[in-house]
Amino acid sequence: MRHLAKMAGIGMVLAAAAACGQAANDTAAPAAGNGTFAPPAPSSSPAPSSSKDLPVPPPAKPGKPTQAVPEDSMILQPAQIDATQLPADYPREVSVSNGGTVLNIRAQEGGCGHVSAAPIEQTDKRVVINLVQTQAQTDQMCTMDIRTPVVTATLGAPLGQRTVVLQEAPRKR
Repeated sequence: MRHLAKMAGIGMVLAAAAACGQAANDTAAPAAGNGTFAPPAPSSSPAPSSSKDLPVPPPAKPGKPTQAVPEDSMILQPAQIDATQLPADYPREVSVSNGGTVLNIRAQEGGCGHVSAAPIEQTDKRVVINLVQTQAQTDQMCTMDIRTPVVTATLGAPLGQRTVVLQEAPRKR
């Protein structure tokens, strides 16, 4: 019997909390005395007239992973990418932006890891990029997901016709 009383009490508390949350979210105001609701008053801020009025997000900081390739980038042809040192299921998408001095590389990370790109060699024939996945230093549980963010690497000179060599570096902790 005590268990039933506790469950009924918990049910009433949950119902009251749900009703309070619903009342706070309602924006309609009661009309003058007739028991019906009038539509909410229009807001004082004007709606944007076109997409040009919307705020533009700031560009991503170099080296910080994002999900999108910058709009002004140009995708490299597969012949200009050497990804033979990467696992077979690793992405092979590279683009250039900022006059050819920034590489945007679709990489792979998972769980508590975060990927970064670092140019380790730049010659007149090729640019070698290390893709490093850094693992969290805590002993926390991590998900088993795989993400494919875009990471950037800044070059000393425009890429031009040089080959981009992608390699996966050992994981760091």
